[in-house]
Amino acid sequence: QVQLVESGGGLVQAGGSLRLSCAASGRTISSYTMGWFRQAPGKEREFVASVSRSSGTTDYAASVKGRFTISRDYAKNTMYLQMSTLKPEDTARYYCAANGNVIRTALNYDYWGQGTQVTVSS
Repeated sequence: QVQLVESGGGLVQAGGSLRLSCAASGRTISSYTMGWFRQAPGKEREFVASVSRSSGTTDYAASVKGRFTISRDYAKNTMYLQMSTLKPEDTARYYCAANGNVIRTALNYDYWGQGTQVTVSS
């Protein structure tokens, strides 16, 4: 079993950048397909990005492709989400997740962090 803790959220102006971290403990992140999801008030949790366990293949939602980058640091057992050119519509609580079999579907991830809030002002 793995425990996940997100950090790095905050308030940023439109066009700015943030880097979210997802620190894992209990097991190494190399054992899992990992993903980032986000949820805005009144909306469903949506897929943002993922990195597969075996090949390291990355996948991004169309809304963030070219602006966000997912990465992993095995030495630190941590996953990151580098977010650039942020827009007000990126405002949401961001969650990291592990062990997804169908990488874009939240229900298929077994482990979740508590989330970190990202607010982008216009």
